[in-house]
Amino acid sequence: MEIVIQNLSVKYLPNTPFEKEALSRVGLRIPKGSFAAVVGGTGSGKSTLIQCIAGLIRPGAGHVRVGDLVWDARGQSGASLRRHVGLVFQYPEHQLFAETVAADIAFGLKNRGTEEPERSRRVRRAMDLVGLAPELWDRSPFHLSGGQMRRVAIAGVLALQPDILILDEPSAGLDPKGEEELFALLKKLHQQGKTIILVTHDMNHVVRYADQVFVLADGKLVLSGTPEEVFSQEQKWQELSLELPHVTQLIRKINRKLDPPLPLSIFTLDALEKALQKRFASGGNSQ
Repeated sequence: MEIVIQNLSVKYLPNTPFEKEALSRVGLRIPKGSFAAVVGGTGSGKSTLIQCIAGLIRPGAGHVRVGDLVWDARGQSGASLRRHVGLVFQYPEHQLFAETVAADIAFGLKNRGTEEPERSRRVRRAMDLVGLAPELWDRSPFHLSGGQMRRVAIAGVLALQPDILILDEPSAGLDPKGEEELFALLKKLHQQGKTIILVTHDMNHVVRYADQVFVLADGKLVLSGTPEEVFSQEQKWQELSLELPHVTQLIRKINRKLDPPLPLSIFTLDALEKALQKRFASGGNSQ
């Protein structure tokens, strides 16, 4: 399902001395099957934006369209949207509460009225998708590793079969192994046709996985495009005080002594090594 946002504005505590504009006239488009990244500093509006897309925060002005569903200041409730959009909050394992892994994953399905045996079938399917072994079915989620607990939380969302999966800082607090496993899962889901929206502060994840990047600052969309288009705007990144991907930083340092410069579309160390080998094999100049 395509996501189209037009002139989206949201104010918290409107018409009070504490009024704050969280989003101001934001417009963007995320095609079906995209892997989009939403980035920005603290207070930039990232969390408000994804909660609007998920039907949790109603727009004050403008609208969010997901497929044929329109979410605006008036009209239908967000429940219709939530049937198609799954949102995984930061540290989702803090929301686990059931006695078993299966019961936790099944909670949303039970609330929606999904009956057995369909409910158990969906739980097993979600466990398989996130790589949770069948023998964990009756295990307490609180006896699992941090990475496994996070996968249980994600499985609970996937069991609802959303077309769009949104994750807010999904790797926060994970060790390197857990982080690697998580992004392998997201890559697999994307390859299966799921639209993924990732909120993150780690630009290395952005260049490795995203095909679209949306940059927010003070509630406004200030940059958007492919990773190459967005990360090539060095001055803008300095103004926003956001960190560039490690490889992009390295290429910029190398380019100070290289003529002609290397393209900024290189996002892995392997690709950088090959580009340098090719450059010097062809007699490229360094200063």
